[in-house]
Amino acid sequence: MLVGIPVETSRTATPKPKECAEEMSQYLATVAENRCKRSFSKVFSYFAPRLRSYALKQIGNEALAMEMVQDTMANVWQKAHLFNAEKGSPSTWIFTIARNIRFDMLRKQQNRKEDICSDDLWPVLCEHTADVNEVPLDEQIELHQIGSMFAELPKKQRVVIEAIYVEGKSQQEVADQLDIPLGTVKSRTRLALQRLKEMLKDHD
Repeated sequence: MLVGIPVETSRTATPKPKECAEEMSQYLATVAENRCKRSFSKVFSYFAPRLRSYALKQIGNEALAMEMVQDTMANVWQKAHLFNAEKGSPSTWIFTIARNIRFDMLRKQQNRKEDICSDDLWPVLCEHTADVNEVPLDEQIELHQIGSMFAELPKKQRVVIEAIYVEGKSQQEVADQLDIPLGTVKSRTRLALQRLKEMLKDHD
């Protein structure tokens, strides 16, 4: 007895970390060799709650946390053959996968924010490329002013904006065409649209 709590027998005692690591290593080896779903379920049952707790602390969103858990465990299933018990524990390996997936999710979220920002002036640019004969005279004057502002953009930004909004190319196609990173295309697009917004506000 320890402070009124009965000491558990070896049959019911919680496995020590080393014993648990060895057990999980064996399960992962079985998954790698035989694609054993039963062994994978053991790994999943043990790590999924821990991954969920980690994901909630890092992301703070239940849906995204569960997505991270699912993506992590899917990677564990597909890449079990890459696990090497001599180089580290199953926990270290699996949480490394989880952290990489978290970084990927953060990058995707940032890219989506940039894409939304890049779409802010889409209606303005659509008007700029509309058939002048179909636009009332007062609006033609405004479009002419926007065209003048557009001409004031740095050449590199102007080339990207023309390719995306006038030629209708995707950001990836522009990156391939100009032989520059996709991130550079997004950055130039964002800066150009922000500059046009500022010029429009100054004009108003």
